Amino acid sequence: MQTDRRTFLIGGAALLGGTAILWQSGGAGASGAVMTPDEAYRAVNAGEILLVDIRRPDEWTATGIAEGAVPIDMRRDDFLTSVAAAANGRPVAIICARGVRSRRLAARMAAAGLTDVIDIPEGMLGSPAGPGWITRDLPISVVTG
Repeated sequence: MQTDRRTFLIGGAALLGGTAILWQSGGAGASGAVMTPDEAYRAVNAGEILLVDIRRPDEWTATGIAEGAVPIDMRRDDFLTSVAAAANGRPVAIICARGVRSRRLAARMAAAGLTDVIDIPEGMLGSPAGPGWITRDLPISVVTG
């Protein structure tokens, strides 16, 4: 469901800088906060969030990562501590290929006590939530080998 910044969904909405973060039932993490790739791109460039690409290194190499994102493989044993250290108190937005892993991981992160977690359900490649980072023609950083 796409919405503009003035729209409130069931559960409410918050404004993070100039970016709306929406709570939707069945969403990510404790808050259910989600962002579109466009919103995440604006927020990461404004320094309002830490954007983490949680995919595998081979996926980063194949497509690149969202510009401004930090690549941290979700399978790392020190994933949570690495993300918390990189976040430096900012909310954490997570992105994967199609939103499936990010949704699951956001819920696990919230259960572990990281409550400022935002899911990007479109992912890099698109999903039923929308076309994704790449199709939206947002900037990509190349990752090599």
